[in-house]
Amino acid sequence: MCTVIVQVPESPDGIVRMLAVRDEDPGRPWQPLGAWWPEMYPGVVGVRDVRAGGAWMAAYPVCGRVAVMLNRPDNLDAAPGELESRGGLVLESVEGRPPREPRTAGFNLVEVAGAAVTVTTWDGISLGIEELVPGTHMLEHHEVDDPGSARITRWRPEFQDAAPQGGGLHDEWWGDWAGVLKRSGELSPDDDAAIIRDNRAHGYPTLSLLACVASISQEAADVRFAPLQTPGQWNALDFVLPVQPE
Repeated sequence: MCTVIVQVPESPDGIVRMLAVRDEDPGRPWQPLGAWWPEMYPGVVGVRDVRAGGAWMAAYPVCGRVAVMLNRPDNLDAAPGELESRGGLVLESVEGRPPREPRTAGFNLVEVAGAAVTVTTWDGISLGIEELVPGTHMLEHHEVDDPGSARITRWRPEFQDAAPQGGGLHDEWWGDWAGVLKRSGELSPDDDAAIIRDNRAHGYPTLSLLACVASISQEAADVRFAPLQTPGQWNALDFVLPVQPE
């Protein structure tokens, strides 16, 4: 049950700011933000799922594109082996390919292209696309700014109040949002309102593993990541640039 906070600018020449927290089974191997697809997706960096080969989050920095995947409940009646990995859609998105009707489990796919932010949803029956209006938005595994989410109701106003103002693409802008994330980390990780989460109490084997921040303009994207030292437990985050695979 990942979390994404995104600030959409008023101007098409503005900069999108994004903070994304990934929840996943700690036993499922992954690779940190890096250029893991040099042959199939040259120039793309992302957080790679080792098992399926796709990405949870990916960026095409020189094209100003970023995408991140959040799981969503669905109405599918299919065995897991019959479905494609959702991570492939993230890589297709940053390559600029339009959404297609997927053969995957349900999702919310947050897509940023320049100053435009869209959310593509799939519930196993219908595919929907919503373009976000300017302002600060928050998503998890249901609707954008879902009023029924304890997490969103509790923390979205604080992210709105702490939303970054101005600054350049490569500035370290995320301090105030990291402060909100730190305050959220004072909650028990199994609290419904927690952002740094331990979802095992809710029937899922996932815990918060890492966070990414991104700035996106029409010309470029700056993306950085920070792992949590212990899954599901807050620590001060040191966001760094993508690793360069050997």
